[in-house]
Amino acid sequence: MIYELRYYTLRPEARETLIELFEREFVESQEAVGAEVVGTFRDPDNPDTFPWIRKFPGMEARRTALEAFYGGPVWKAHRDAANATMLDSDNVLLLRPSPVPVDGFSRSERPPVGATEPPGSLYVATIHHVEPGSAGQFAEKALAVLREAGVPVVACFETEHAENTFPALPVRTEANVFVWFARFDRPEDCRIPSHPVLDERPHQVIRLAPTARSALR
Repeated sequence: MIYELRYYTLRPEARETLIELFEREFVESQEAVGAEVVGTFRDPDNPDTFPWIRKFPGMEARRTALEAFYGGPVWKAHRDAANATMLDSDNVLLLRPSPVPVDGFSRSERPPVGATEPPGSLYVATIHHVEPGSAGQFAEKALAVLREAGVPVVACFETEHAENTFPALPVRTEANVFVWFARFDRPEDCRIPSHPVLDERPHQVIRLAPTARSALR
């Protein structure tokens, strides 16, 4: 599977406008052409952003799905409204599942269009910038530390270096990362340890509060 972790920077106070539009128009329309919308979120620490995740069966399937969606009637009808909320949509990590043994994301039944009550859970994505070829070694060390600390890691990924099959949407080709996600039932349960192994490489921690229609809940 191929995943995109997309992190949009928005115009001030535009987040709720985009989320409402996205959850009404861009979920089922993407999934109908083969792009699974895995999760949609608010970043509680950065109100003018919109993080979300989608996945594809492979790179060729990604090309086919994106051509169908961005060339299709739903995007054409609503792209101006969506783009009007955005300052930058190019912060995109192209990822594949890491071979380390974790269960992976557990998708829940998505609430219907019009749902407004978000779940009370919190996901945390931690992005470690690692040397080329070292993601697997780093993953083993990091997961040992996280398991010892009782952190509920649910999914792990590393950079997919295949050529971007849909160049109209840029991805971060300079990135070489290991990314892990943890899920907490409540924001106050969130505990991410500090440890030399976790801190040895530059990293970014993003808190992700699922939106009302997110399939990650």
